[in-house]
Amino acid sequence: MKIFKDPLKLQKWAKAQSKAGQKIALVPTMGYLHEGHLSLIEKAKAMKADEIIVSVFVNPVQFGPNEDYEKYPRDEKADLAKCKAAGATAILFPTPANMYLDRHSVYVTEEDLSKGLCGARRPGHFRGVCTVVAKLFNLAHADFAVFGQKDYQQAQIIKRMVRDLNFDLKIVVAPIVREPSGLARSSRNTYLSAEEKDRALALSRSLKSVTVGKSVKSEQARIVKALEQSGLQVDYVEFVDGETLDPVKKTAKGVCVLLAVFDGKTRLIDNRVL
Repeated sequence: MKIFKDPLKLQKWAKAQSKAGQKIALVPTMGYLHEGHLSLIEKAKAMKADEIIVSVFVNPVQFGPNEDYEKYPRDEKADLAKCKAAGATAILFPTPANMYLDRHSVYVTEEDLSKGLCGARRPGHFRGVCTVVAKLFNLAHADFAVFGQKDYQQAQIIKRMVRDLNFDLKIVVAPIVREPSGLARSSRNTYLSAEEKDRALALSRSLKSVTVGKSVKSEQARIVKALEQSGLQVDYVEFVDGETLDPVKKTAKGVCVLLAVFDGKTRLIDNRVL
């Protein structure tokens, strides 16, 4: 497996692979890899990628001033070993200094799908996501990029960016990977105590309980009550159209239910498409 620290060296190598006719997959991550991330590599392998590039970068631009950038879990050595074992063929470990040059002043913004949900609660977050992902697309010369459904709003925003800016690649969204308990895999799960992990199971239970043909208003009230009774602080419970992310009034096939809570000091998200 090839290891790159310099984004421009990766870009040169990837361009040569593309010119040689190799099918390239990109798997963007923030590292501290778990089974969810590794499932994205497996998806790339299943789609017959010749080269699978994994980027590992805790992107400072997508964190707010009071968020967990400094303490976000990092383990470069373990990430490298997991990528090798999973079958990735290249890995990029850039730094903030070589991803964002001195006086960096160009950013990518999305102004529709990012208005609600996490976008409303984390100002600037998706500007940071779109900017770093656009840079990775330019570096990797990928034929397709694989993202996870757990960050549902993010995946929809990236698909919109690709469409509106004419990026020449396909976006693949892989299913959520869960722990045996039902808890969605997340690097931030490492913050949780045993008691907090037990409380967090209310997320997947609540999502599983939703059926089609119900009033969204009544379902929201029911789920908020269940989450709060479990000891979680509710950030939002939203029912939206799976494509436009516009709010809906009734549960139906294709509707996405999205939850965000604080479990102690840790913010957790989860979702389900009906």
